Amino acid sequence: MFDKLNEQQIEAVKHIDGPCLVIAGAGSGKTKVLTTRIANLLEQGISDKNILAITFTNKAAKEMRERLNGLVPNNHVFVGTFHSFGLKIIRENVDNLGMNKNFTILDSEDVLSLIKKIMKEKGIDTKELSPYYVRSRISFIKNEDLSDAEIEKYLNSPLEKIIIEIYYEYVKLLKKNNSVDFDDLLLLPVELFRKNKEILDKYQERYRYILVDEYQDTNEVQYRLSKMLVSKYENIFVVGDPSQSIYGFRGANFRNILDFEHHFKDTKVVMLKQNYRSTKNILEAANSVIKNNKERKDLDLFSTLGDGVKVKYMRSYDEKHEITLIVDEIKRLLNDGYTYQDIAIFYRTNAQSRIVEEVLLKNGFPYKVVGSYYFYNRKEIKDLLCYLRLINNTNDDVSLRRVINTPKRKIGNKSIADLEKRANELGVSMFDALTSENELEFKNLILELQNDSLNLSLTELIDDVLDKSGMKKELEQEKSLDSELRIENLMEFKSITAGYEARTGSVNLNDFLEEISLVADISEHQDDDNVITLMTLHSAKGLEFPVVFITGLEEGIFPHQNAFFEGDSGIEEERRLCYVGFTRAKERLYLTNAKRRMIYGKTNSNPPSRFINEINKECLDSLNSIGKEEKVLNKDELYRSDDVEYKSGDIVMHTIYGKGVVIEVEDKFVSVAFAKNFGIRKLMKNHKSLRKL
Repeated sequence: MFDKLNEQQIEAVKHIDGPCLVIAGAGSGKTKVLTTRIANLLEQGISDKNILAITFTNKAAKEMRERLNGLVPNNHVFVGTFHSFGLKIIRENVDNLGMNKNFTILDSEDVLSLIKKIMKEKGIDTKELSPYYVRSRISFIKNEDLSDAEIEKYLNSPLEKIIIEIYYEYVKLLKKNNSVDFDDLLLLPVELFRKNKEILDKYQERYRYILVDEYQDTNEVQYRLSKMLVSKYENIFVVGDPSQSIYGFRGANFRNILDFEHHFKDTKVVMLKQNYRSTKNILEAANSVIKNNKERKDLDLFSTLGDGVKVKYMRSYDEKHEITLIVDEIKRLLNDGYTYQDIAIFYRTNAQSRIVEEVLLKNGFPYKVVGSYYFYNRKEIKDLLCYLRLINNTNDDVSLRRVINTPKRKIGNKSIADLEKRANELGVSMFDALTSENELEFKNLILELQNDSLNLSLTELIDDVLDKSGMKKELEQEKSLDSELRIENLMEFKSITAGYEARTGSVNLNDFLEEISLVADISEHQDDDNVITLMTLHSAKGLEFPVVFITGLEEGIFPHQNAFFEGDSGIEEERRLCYVGFTRAKERLYLTNAKRRMIYGKTNSNPPSRFINEINKECLDSLNSIGKEEKVLNKDELYRSDDVEYKSGDIVMHTIYGKGVVIEVEDKFVSVAFAKNFGIRKLMKNHKSLRKL
């Protein structure tokens, strides 16, 4: 049983009674320790019915069960998530909870529908208070296990008072409908144990030995549930790493693991320092960064896998050059025998994936995006593109169907079906057949945007569409993490239009949409395991790859600018995220950033991330990449300061389209007729790509 375990792992596995805290560094074999420890408990004569093992994801629970069954076949140890265990308690105690056994578990959409119903009955305008925000605050109340007195004390702004009113009505409705939500699966067992000591005692006797995985990710209600269960015998064995606590935004409280020894006296502490994943240079880089966090447990990971190559740091000129350097390096890696599936590219925010995808596509490299959609396949991007296509061509019925009720305009499926039928009978486009009040409101919006497009650049038009359509406002009102990500993606679309304008000087919507359609066609993505993996750093936790690239290591990108407003705690969580990213790499780690980056449609010059400076220079190989790149004009340098006067008939030269004749002059733009293959183009008057002959 103890074969292939190191001295510290054996020490943890052999622990039987009393509280035990295992600080398990990245790649130190924590799952092996957990499963072997359960097997050892069973060998010591402890009944499988007295053992409870809790983890955070179904995937982790499944892996733990499979490993345990390999060690001890046909055991009946409960291995599951906090929520599955909570559900088990609720099912076994429905009578004491005042519920029927056929209760319903509401998913997040059901919860949202119920909140909207309450708000409607109370006459609360969903435009003034987002149901999504109400849902997140109700979830916060439950996950923090706030009492009525605490709710009144901490949630006392005028807006929060309205939310509290909705919350109490929501709780009442759940009870009336014999329903629970996902958060109740944790909260109800805690309330049950608090009110009924006999029931708590029964479960304390049943589960005398409790193991909790990823303890650094527990929130308040999870902490209280586990504390109640173990308070009689205190046989609690927790495994985790405070340096990998990266879910503060979800309510995780990493202080639970830091304070474990205060919560449980005479705690045995075991440090798993040996990493079985990464080379010494990678671990030294990770250790040297995380040492800068004040709130942490000292744990210097070490490896016996050899020094390996140094961590490579590449500073590029701009974001395209950054990905080009990565592509060049990938080509070298492939020549050295690595495969696509050995390689992962991480970034701090989903919006950063757009430029990575674009360059990989152009180079014919297969890839998959984990934890998100391909940039152009995201709902909000598809919606925005359909608005642009409809502005460009009102006969586009496909685009009209998608956005006529996005955001909601009281034009449902039946109305759309009636509209389609009417258009067919009249032999006109659906746009021309718009007649009802709500439909005409939408029609006027598109016509107004069409008119606006004549006097706006493409980037200005994006802002115009997002504001006037209501797309941006709807997402802002949601105040959820998902809506924030969607807004970031929409803002990043402005980088595409700004890049197109900077390259061509053109503001022609039709030409832009044609170019985008070539990149946005994701049909060439095949289901194949041998692909490069793209994901955010948060999605990378728990994974490993032979080769890892971490992009965008700049102040304001990573660490993220939001962390600057949260003081030390925000920066420390970002540093933990950096540590997680570094320790995903087994053999090679590349860190990249850009001297200048266009993101959300604006070009910024950000200093290198503080995390780069914190790395021990002996394990870092800095490549001077900027000098190898031709100078790229910055956004301000793309426009002339002097206004050139044009008139119809002027002969001009364009760097891409060649020689042409001016046929129309406007305030900011000039329309030029070029050779047949380019046709008429609407261009910015003072763009450096255009000059009068």
